[in-house]
Amino acid sequence: MSQSVKRTFAVFVEDKPGVLNRVASLFRRRSFNIDSLNVGATHEAGVSRMTIVCDADDDKAKRIEANLYKMVNVLWVDDITHKQSINRVLALIKLNCSREQRDEILKICEVFRARAIDMAPDRITIEITGPQDKVEGLVSVLRPVGILELVQTGTVAMTRGVEKHDLAHPTVPASRHSAA
Repeated sequence: MSQSVKRTFAVFVEDKPGVLNRVASLFRRRSFNIDSLNVGATHEAGVSRMTIVCDADDDKAKRIEANLYKMVNVLWVDDITHKQSINRVLALIKLNCSREQRDEILKICEVFRARAIDMAPDRITIEITGPQDKVEGLVSVLRPVGILELVQTGTVAMTRGVEKHDLAHPTVPASRHSAA
């Protein structure tokens, strides 16, 4: 039996009302927990891209992919977990800080390549973009200062190099027609 790992799926869908709800409902019905879900426009009109991160072993990943392909509005599914890829999240972190703490916080931001995007006499808001572990690292260093608010996007990911999906003329893999 294969081990469960964080899987990253790039799912290209028609940009139509209700598609996100149907995909989320599929995961709910099959008891697949979503760790991260991000949806956005692509370079092709009428096509959105979902980046879904969830725990799954090899068998569960194949079932997720097969079930997604059964959905009418799904154009392409790519499990990019083991491919060379770029994965990023964005976080905004609002902190309580005195004027004396501000310089120290700004130095910490330099180390993590984060930046201050808003300041008030007793508050500072930091923006960081990068892999999940980088964001978690900054949060753990800033936690003792006093985090007032934190918001984070889901993961966005794409493969490195020349691989590209031709969504105008998608080729449906044989796995799309296999039973799950």
